[in-house]
Amino acid sequence: MRVDSASRLLAASPEAIFRAFVEPDLLSAWLPPPGMTGRLERFDPVVGGGFRMVLTYEPSDASEGRGKFTDDSDVADTRIVALEPPNRVVWEVDFPSDDPAFAGTMTMAWSFAAGEVGSLVTVQCTDVPPGIDPRDHAVGLASSLEQLERVVAFA
Repeated sequence: MRVDSASRLLAASPEAIFRAFVEPDLLSAWLPPPGMTGRLERFDPVVGGGFRMVLTYEPSDASEGRGKFTDDSDVADTRIVALEPPNRVVWEVDFPSDDPAFAGTMTMAWSFAAGEVGSLVTVQCTDVPPGIDPRDHAVGLASSLEQLERVVAFA
Protein backbone atom coordinates (compact mmCIF):
# COMPACT_ATOMS: atom_id res chain seq x y z
CA MET A 1 0.00 0.00 0.00
CA ARG A 2 1.26 3.47 -0.90
CA VAL A 3 1.87 5.83 2.02
CA ASP A 4 2.97 9.40 1.36
CA SER A 5 4.22 11.28 4.39
CA ALA A 6 5.96 14.45 5.49
CA SER A 7 7.11 15.99 8.77
CA ARG A 8 8.27 19.40 9.91
CA LEU A 9 9.25 20.93 13.25
CA LEU A 10 7.12 24.04 13.77
CA ALA A 11 7.76 26.81 16.27
CA ALA A 12 4.27 26.48 17.72
CA SER A 13 2.41 24.58 20.38
CA PRO A 14 0.19 21.60 19.50
CA GLU A 15 -2.76 23.73 20.68
CA ALA A 16 -1.97 26.48 18.13
CA ILE A 17 -1.52 23.91 15.37
CA PHE A 18 -4.76 22.13 16.25
CA ARG A 19 -6.64 25.47 16.06
CA ALA A 20 -5.41 25.86 12.46
CA PHE A 21 -7.41 22.71 11.62
CA VAL A 22 -10.68 23.71 13.31
CA GLU A 23 -10.92 27.46 12.65
CA PRO A 24 -12.06 28.21 9.08
CA ASP A 25 -10.00 31.39 8.54
CA LEU A 26 -6.83 29.64 9.65
CA LEU A 27 -7.50 26.50 7.57
CA SER A 28 -8.16 28.63 4.48
CA ALA A 29 -4.90 30.50 5.06
CA TRP A 30 -2.59 27.45 4.98
CA LEU A 31 -4.26 24.55 3.16
CA PRO A 32 -4.41 25.80 -0.46
CA PRO A 33 -1.17 25.03 -2.29
CA PRO A 34 0.93 27.85 -3.78
CA GLY A 35 -0.59 29.08 -7.02
CA MET A 36 -4.13 28.38 -5.81
CA THR A 37 -6.72 30.11 -3.69
CA GLY A 38 -9.16 28.23 -1.47
CA ARG A 39 -12.77 28.94 -0.62
CA LEU A 40 -14.70 26.94 1.98
CA GLU A 41 -18.22 26.10 0.80
CA ARG A 42 -19.06 24.38 4.08
CA PHE A 43 -17.25 23.85 7.36
CA ASP A 44 -18.33 21.71 10.31
CA PRO A 45 -15.25 20.98 12.48
CA VAL A 46 -16.56 17.97 14.40
CA VAL A 47 -16.08 14.22 14.07
CA GLY A 48 -18.53 13.17 11.37
CA GLY A 49 -18.55 16.71 9.96
CA GLY A 50 -16.00 18.12 7.61
CA PHE A 51 -15.52 20.70 4.91
CA ARG A 52 -15.66 21.30 1.18
CA MET A 53 -12.92 23.49 -0.22
CA VAL A 54 -12.87 24.77 -3.78
CA LEU A 55 -9.28 25.31 -4.90
CA THR A 56 -8.88 27.66 -7.87
CA TYR A 57 -5.70 28.08 -9.87
CA GLU A 58 -4.48 31.65 -10.01
CA PRO A 59 -4.70 32.97 -13.58
CA SER A 60 -1.69 32.17 -15.73
CA ASP A 61 -1.04 30.45 -19.03
CA ALA A 62 0.48 27.51 -17.14
CA SER A 63 -2.68 26.85 -15.11
CA GLU A 64 -5.13 26.47 -18.02
CA GLY A 65 -6.69 23.03 -18.07
CA ARG A 66 -4.90 21.79 -14.93
CA GLY A 67 -7.99 21.46 -12.78
CA LYS A 68 -9.53 18.10 -12.02
CA PHE A 69 -13.03 19.45 -11.23
CA THR A 70 -13.20 22.23 -13.81
CA ASP A 71 -10.49 23.57 -16.12
CA ASP A 72 -9.23 25.90 -13.40
CA SER A 73 -10.31 24.29 -10.12
CA ASP A 74 -10.10 21.28 -7.87
CA VAL A 75 -12.48 20.37 -5.07
CA ALA A 76 -11.68 18.59 -1.81
CA ASP A 77 -14.62 17.03 0.02
CA THR A 78 -13.29 16.20 3.47
CA ARG A 79 -14.85 14.20 6.30
CA ILE A 80 -13.39 14.51 9.77
CA VAL A 81 -12.78 11.00 11.10
CA ALA A 82 -10.92 11.88 14.31
CA LEU A 83 -10.22 14.97 16.41
CA GLU A 84 -8.01 14.40 19.43
CA PRO A 85 -7.17 17.86 20.77
CA PRO A 86 -4.46 18.98 20.66
CA ASN A 87 -2.48 16.13 19.10
CA ARG A 88 -4.26 14.48 16.19
CA VAL A 89 -6.64 15.10 13.27
CA VAL A 90 -7.70 12.51 10.68
CA TRP A 91 -9.45 13.37 7.43
CA GLU A 92 -10.93 11.29 4.62
CA VAL A 93 -10.62 13.32 1.42
CA ASP A 94 -12.44 12.85 -1.88
CA PHE A 95 -11.52 14.78 -5.03
CA PRO A 96 -14.55 14.85 -7.37
CA SER A 97 -13.26 14.22 -10.90
CA ASP A 98 -14.37 12.55 -14.11
CA ASP A 99 -10.88 11.02 -14.31
CA PRO A 100 -10.83 7.60 -12.56
CA ALA A 101 -7.13 8.08 -11.74
CA PHE A 102 -8.23 10.63 -9.13
CA ALA A 103 -11.21 8.65 -7.81
CA GLY A 104 -11.33 7.18 -4.33
CA THR A 105 -10.86 8.34 -0.79
CA MET A 106 -7.49 9.35 0.59
CA THR A 107 -6.96 9.29 4.36
CA MET A 108 -4.76 12.02 5.86
CA ALA A 109 -3.65 11.48 9.47
CA TRP A 110 -2.04 14.55 11.07
CA SER A 111 -0.20 14.39 14.40
CA PHE A 112 1.32 17.16 16.53
CA ALA A 113 3.94 16.17 19.11
CA ALA A 114 5.25 18.79 21.52
CA GLY A 115 8.99 19.16 21.90
CA GLU A 116 11.35 21.53 23.66
CA VAL A 117 11.37 24.14 20.90
CA GLY A 118 8.05 23.59 19.15
CA SER A 119 6.04 20.71 17.77
CA LEU A 120 6.76 18.01 15.25
CA VAL A 121 3.92 17.88 12.75
CA THR A 122 3.60 14.67 10.73
CA VAL A 123 1.10 13.84 8.03
CA GLN A 124 0.58 10.34 6.61
CA CYS A 125 -1.57 9.84 3.53
CA THR A 126 -2.93 6.41 2.63
CA ASP A 127 -5.06 5.26 -0.30
CA VAL A 128 -3.63 8.09 -2.42
CA PRO A 129 -5.31 8.12 -5.85
CA PRO A 130 -2.88 6.82 -8.49
CA GLY A 131 -3.28 10.00 -10.55
CA ILE A 132 -1.50 11.99 -7.84
CA ASP A 133 2.18 11.81 -8.73
CA PRO A 134 4.26 10.85 -5.64
CA ARG A 135 6.86 13.57 -6.34
CA ASP A 136 4.18 16.24 -6.78
CA HIS A 137 2.45 15.02 -3.62
CA ALA A 138 5.70 15.24 -1.63
CA VAL A 139 6.17 18.82 -2.81
CA GLY A 140 2.56 19.63 -1.96
CA LEU A 141 2.76 18.14 1.55
CA ALA A 142 6.00 20.00 2.28
CA SER A 143 4.39 23.19 1.04
CA SER A 144 1.34 22.66 3.26
CA LEU A 145 3.59 22.24 6.29
CA GLU A 146 5.54 25.37 5.38
CA GLN A 147 2.35 27.40 5.01
CA LEU A 148 0.97 25.94 8.24
CA GLU A 149 4.12 27.13 9.98
CA ARG A 150 3.60 30.67 8.72
CA VAL A 151 0.06 30.68 10.13
CA VAL A 152 0.89 29.27 13.59
CA ALA A 153 4.52 30.20 14.31
CA PHE A 154 5.40 31.88 17.59
CA ALA A 155 5.80 35.63 17.21
